[in-house]
Amino acid sequence: MSKELKIRGRLIFSTLLSLSLLSQSGHSWAQTQSLMLEDIYERGLFAQNDVQGINWMNDGQYYTSQVQEETEYYQHIIQYDITTGEAVDTLVNGRNLVPEGEPIALAYQRYSFSPDESRVLIATEWEPIYRRSSRAYYYVYDRSDGSFSPLVDGGKQSYATFSPDGSKVAFVRDNNLFYVTLSDGLVTQITDDGEKNKLIHGSTDWVYEEEFSVTQAFFWSPEGDKIAYLSFNESQVPEYNMQLWNGLYPEDYRFKYPKAGETNSTVSVSIYHLADQKTTPVDIGEETDVYVPRMQWTTDNDLLSIIRMNRLQNKLEIIHANAGSGKAEVILSEESDTYVDLDFNDQLVYLENGKQFVRTSEQNGFKHIYLHNLDGSEVRQITQGDWEVSQFLGVDEDKKLVYYVSTEVSPLQRHLYTVRMDGKRKKRLTEQPGTHRITLNPDFSYYIDRHSSSAQPLQVSLHQAPSGKLIKVLEDNSELEEEVASYQMGTKEYTQVPVGDTLKLNAYIIKSTDFDSTKTYPILMFVYGGPGSQMVMDRWMAGHEPWFHYLAEQGYLVACVDNRGTGARGKDFRTVTYNTLGKYEVEDQIASARYFGDLPYVDADRIGIWGWSYGGYMTLLSTLLGNDVFSLGVSVAPVTNWRLYDTIYTERYLQTPQLNPEGYDQYSPLTHAEKLEADLLLIHGTGDDNVHFQNAVEMQNALIAAGKPFDSFYYPNRNHGIYGGNTRLHLFTMITEFITENL
Repeated sequence: MSKELKIRGRLIFSTLLSLSLLSQSGHSWAQTQSLMLEDIYERGLFAQNDVQGINWMNDGQYYTSQVQEETEYYQHIIQYDITTGEAVDTLVNGRNLVPEGEPIALAYQRYSFSPDESRVLIATEWEPIYRRSSRAYYYVYDRSDGSFSPLVDGGKQSYATFSPDGSKVAFVRDNNLFYVTLSDGLVTQITDDGEKNKLIHGSTDWVYEEEFSVTQAFFWSPEGDKIAYLSFNESQVPEYNMQLWNGLYPEDYRFKYPKAGETNSTVSVSIYHLADQKTTPVDIGEETDVYVPRMQWTTDNDLLSIIRMNRLQNKLEIIHANAGSGKAEVILSEESDTYVDLDFNDQLVYLENGKQFVRTSEQNGFKHIYLHNLDGSEVRQITQGDWEVSQFLGVDEDKKLVYYVSTEVSPLQRHLYTVRMDGKRKKRLTEQPGTHRITLNPDFSYYIDRHSSSAQPLQVSLHQAPSGKLIKVLEDNSELEEEVASYQMGTKEYTQVPVGDTLKLNAYIIKSTDFDSTKTYPILMFVYGGPGSQMVMDRWMAGHEPWFHYLAEQGYLVACVDNRGTGARGKDFRTVTYNTLGKYEVEDQIASARYFGDLPYVDADRIGIWGWSYGGYMTLLSTLLGNDVFSLGVSVAPVTNWRLYDTIYTERYLQTPQLNPEGYDQYSPLTHAEKLEADLLLIHGTGDDNVHFQNAVEMQNALIAAGKPFDSFYYPNRNHGIYGGNTRLHLFTMITEFITENL
């Protein structure tokens, strides 16, 4: 490819014949047909079937699912016997869901039962807001008398939730918190000063939603006489201005987005008492520049549990607050020399005995499960070893068993275990190699196992707990396996890449069906590499792997390496990147590229790298700092300067720009733009509310100032996922063409 300056602003389509797809470790089939990119990105040819909508019922013996009639549009809620998978009852007949004054039954997207299962909340015209937030019109269906009516009049609501006795429903609308009494339809407004981009009650702001994985921020007390809620005063948070390109003039969309080092929302905790309609503020301390990422009621109706973290997230405290007085005390404190890890899988479970709780912590270097007294004192470490508890599923108090998923077999695999509360008699319940995702029913008598491996697509099966006995296979994807067998298949091989004297990084490499070790091939490396992430796992066709196999049949090797900083290998491995994001991760990718380049079947002059989001950042920095190794880079939706990203994520790993300016600037791709030697394609969506299009603009300006040629492409109004309509086919056709022309 010539090095003249090219800023590509045209649609790029090409007719690309493909000769393959898919490989699983140790398996190879004869070619019977070719694959087109359209098969991947339009037909979804290799998508796995799952068992959707399993909603456990109270007794644990049944589940419900939303089913649409084959010849009509009516949607029913069907009850199934968990042991047979057979339908046993229609709990909600969709033909009865006709709103007053409407001619036909409504279509709906979500539903939930009241605690006693007598009423059903039906959500229609459901719409996402950001990644996890949403709003909808809610209706209430009463199974006892068949009545069906809107929850409330007016605009859409968010997070409608039954009270414990099912007599009321709380919800958020227009940044305010409400509840409605179902017997008479009386609506009580708990807050009235909520305002867009100023004050939020009962739901979280953008950065909490994105980085703490929480949107609903109100919680009924166990007896339903109180509602605890968070309020976010975001009036001082800077606004981000994002233009949406629709109509004659673009729409000016503004929302609060705190970039690293900037002002966060001030968060407060309140408890509303339904009986006297009084609100009690909770004392969470004088320091206001803190986070409250989790809140829940204990089993005591008057005791609220709050997790508070300092802004640098290297100190986590569990606080217990009295609902009557609002007074609070810290009952447990955990500190770290880097940061205290709190991910969406972490749970804090208060036991029914009212005297103890169970939680996860990596205070000994690996994520494990601990038992504590209610005053915070540690009773014991329940699990231990040089491996990670990846998911704490719950406690069967009757049998005194703890259920969890871990990496004990291998960082590449996930398996289900039980262990007694005293830490003894650990038992592994899943035997097949690979990745197991588990859903337990409420009384711990059954669980659903979603299992896949590099050699087998998703299998969904029902098992008895705690024995692990297989009851029924609910989905085996046998048709997918049969179809896969009709395509030419390559191989996906797991390996370890040596870096330095002792370190070995987990990796995989994908080869074509006609791979010949006596020949040399160009290699494309795929990278994500962000803190706690993991791309190299024993699972079926995750993410972009179908496209990787497609590329392999075009004559490329495709490799992926999990660098230092990624997950499943303990705290020290993950936090080595603290305060210097980009340094060790990129060193590892460059070292891995050199390792691959030394293999006899790799053309060391044709090594490329590509990634998305954090992987886009890694791609840019790797091609710049490894300009003698990488000859091509494709960077999608990258962070180009951590000063442009949000507070919670960035400061967790880098502290603030005020405290650690070198950590922000030394490994920013903008700092090294003049080092570009590779062919570079930079892609971003202009509607990206997460990693703003501003990142791509800054990178382009830096490359222009350095006089460096590059290709770029933007997707109007597309968010961080860059999808919708024909977008994915267009995107990967363009990337494929760029790779085939330049690598």
